Amino acid sequence: MSDVTRAKHGRPVHHWRRDVIELAALFTAVAVADAVANLIGHGPDGPTLLLASAVVLVATAGFHTWWARRHGHAPPTGDTGARPRSEKRAGQSDAGPSDRSQDAAAPAPGDSALWRMRTTVKDEPGSLAALCTALAELRVDILSLQTHPLADGTVDEFLLRAPGGLAAAEITRAVSVAGGAGTWIERADAHDLVDAPTRVLGLATRTALDAAELPLALRQLLGRCTIRSLPAVPAGGGRGPEPVATEGALEDTVMRLRAPEGGVITVERPYLPFTPTEFARARALVELDARLGPRVPRSQDVLTLPEGNEITVRRADTGDLQDAKEMHERCSARTLGMRYHGPIGDADRYLNHLLSPRFGRTLAVQTASGRIVGLGHLLWDGDETEVALLVEDAWQRRGIGSELLRRLVGMAVDAGCESVYAVTQSSNTGMVAAMRGLGLPLDYQIEEGTLVITARLAPPVQPEDGAVEVAERLSSAGELGKA
Repeated sequence: MSDVTRAKHGRPVHHWRRDVIELAALFTAVAVADAVANLIGHGPDGPTLLLASAVVLVATAGFHTWWARRHGHAPPTGDTGARPRSEKRAGQSDAGPSDRSQDAAAPAPGDSALWRMRTTVKDEPGSLAALCTALAELRVDILSLQTHPLADGTVDEFLLRAPGGLAAAEITRAVSVAGGAGTWIERADAHDLVDAPTRVLGLATRTALDAAELPLALRQLLGRCTIRSLPAVPAGGGRGPEPVATEGALEDTVMRLRAPEGGVITVERPYLPFTPTEFARARALVELDARLGPRVPRSQDVLTLPEGNEITVRRADTGDLQDAKEMHERCSARTLGMRYHGPIGDADRYLNHLLSPRFGRTLAVQTASGRIVGLGHLLWDGDETEVALLVEDAWQRRGIGSELLRRLVGMAVDAGCESVYAVTQSSNTGMVAAMRGLGLPLDYQIEEGTLVITARLAPPVQPEDGAVEVAERLSSAGELGKA
């Protein structure tokens, strides 16, 4: 009889009661064998008793075998790497290769990794089955699958859960042997567990509520990519980008879409070509944005300055252009120079661009009389994000700049940005102090005589993680402290 052990605190622990019972059974068997031997050796019916004993043993063995098959064994313990059938993912088919790999040799809890993988297979029966079988042999579970039809094949996009010790190269090698071509793989996170229709509907809802969400929605829809919005007329005048047709244009790793306001939205992803399915989804999202027209959430917060004055912080857009121009006229040349890093001419050339929700988000600080005295911009700069502040001279050093910056960085965290940067001058001590007051890791660089301060943000992996705590702290409303 085998020695049965169990794991407790990481060490095997013996069942001593079972050992005592086994020892007693052994002694009993020896005593019975000795009695039978004496009986057979000294009795006249020895051969008959021996034959009867053999029949009893055979019958006992047959009964044990029947009992074991009828009732089965106890479920495997956690150290086998398998999990009970009752824990199978809801809605998964019993016959699928993904289910077989999961039930037969799924990794222990906490010892798995999520992967996003794309590969191109031939559009013929059995090609996908061969791919799934190869993944099952590596104990890889297929959590979701999307197909992107092409003219000469199909691009299959998988979300995989693999054993933690399985390298990406091993997965791609097995996929290649099974017939996959052009395989691309990268680590995934919990956000990828949301199915594609749910994710697209969520992005459409965000876009419908706020026009500034369009670039962010496209980035989340298409993965890691660089998105640039080029206006029909550049801020400094001159000729805009070449127009594109209404239906847009797709060129391998670059797609160009007609922006709702007449410019061009360029999306680049050099590491992975776009598929026609992705292009159609992005075009539908842009068309939705164009049909809804300009829109900005009208929520606002009323705050109290240390001296008792009340101000209102709200979202701003191109409808605030005239008030923003008047604020610029009240600012000194030094203040404007700190903000725009050089001589300032007519504000008409750049304010319309800065206030447009197509290129970012703008917060305005408004007094009780309705006059704008501060502007804060969060600007989408390709795959980077810039923050910029301008506070009227008479309202500086009252904490307005710090409050605007905290709220802008909170928006960047909510948008999934990894960092934000501010371009200023070393003599702009107010902006430097406001960046330091965020309590975030900062990097400083000098570029062409200007100071670039980059704040690294915590990645928003899950809603309960630290990123949301940072966002809540950065965007909290209340009385303003001094900068």
